[in-house]
Amino acid sequence: MLHEFKYLAPRSVAELCSALSDHRDDGKILAGGTDLIPNIRNGLMKPAFVMDAKRLPEAARLAWSEKDGLSMGTAVTINDLLRSKETRELFPVLCVCAHELASHQVRNRATVAGNVVNASPCSDMAPALLCLGARAVLRSAGGERTVPFGEFFAGVKKTVLKPGEFLERILVPAASRGARGSYLKLKRIAGHDLGIVGVLMVRHGDSIRFAVSSAAPTPVLVESVSAKDSPDEAARKVLAAVSPISDVRGTKEYREHMIGVYVRRLLAEVK
Repeated sequence: MLHEFKYLAPRSVAELCSALSDHRDDGKILAGGTDLIPNIRNGLMKPAFVMDAKRLPEAARLAWSEKDGLSMGTAVTINDLLRSKETRELFPVLCVCAHELASHQVRNRATVAGNVVNASPCSDMAPALLCLGARAVLRSAGGERTVPFGEFFAGVKKTVLKPGEFLERILVPAASRGARGSYLKLKRIAGHDLGIVGVLMVRHGDSIRFAVSSAAPTPVLVESVSAKDSPDEAARKVLAAVSPISDVRGTKEYREHMIGVYVRRLLAEVK
């Protein structure tokens, strides 16, 4: 039998913050639900209250401005991102990673915010947000605070979100527009499988950044690679920043080998 819970549909940020404050120990936020609902069905989560964030006025807002950059509300879906002309033209790296997330059907429901709040080491959106210097705007009844995504992830399935807080917006700075990059993701099968390891490389001016998923307790940003480094040296620097494990999807040694292969391929591909 499916776990029973009370469904709340706040119509304002203040109402949602109040509900989160009241149910910080027994409530969960519903954005896309592609992680929450399966976890409830499988008995991994048993919230007494589920609070739907999609009805908030700005929740589905995806907007670009010269001043603020790209802003994504908590209910912006992966396919919303892929359909956005501004995102495709100004922040193609986001779309490169978004296209690798699950299937088209899942991307219709899954949200960018939900993908990072879930804090899976194999998050597909985290590498792009890390490399682009994105920030998370966190809201609670006590106010608002902004956290760089480089400080957002705290461990496997853990973030710096405090009880009573939710991820209201994701901000990608205007300074990151035009960054070029590519994302290579190793999967057990072709299609929408979970990643064994993923490597993103982004060039922006003279800067080179790598981000790696499925190779540490959190997605990892690597900023130590220089344009002067040889492919072998770049691979050594990236591997020094991660700590892959062996599990049912792949061994530690296989992950390390493929990270090195992907770093070398990306250096040749992203000019």
